[in-house]
Amino acid sequence: AYVEPLYTVNKKLDAVLDSIDRINLNRKFIEGYTIQVYSGMKREDALSVKKQLTTSIPKLESELQYVQPNYRVKTGKYFTRLEAEKDYEKVKQYFPAAIVVPDKIAIN
Repeated sequence: AYVEPLYTVNKKLDAVLDSIDRINLNRKFIEGYTIQVYSGMKREDALSVKKQLTTSIPKLESELQYVQPNYRVKTGKYFTRLEAEKDYEKVKQYFPAAIVVPDKIAIN
């Protein structure tokens, strides 16, 4: 026979889970990491570094960002710093000035 539980938290738990779900639906970005290969004021240098990165390590997608007054070339999108470190070692061979930086990653 079925026994009705006396001390359950199902209704409270459902309310909390629903509120978390609503919050997550509104999120467009999460905190993560990326590898910054170049940061400077010259657009030509940034484009050159982006092209060199694409030819040196084709499996990594790179992007050029302009945040006034600097151009930045970044590659990779990682949830943890540990994930970023794996590709960072490869990038560091070609670009010694590269660094791992915190970044916002878009959620699709």
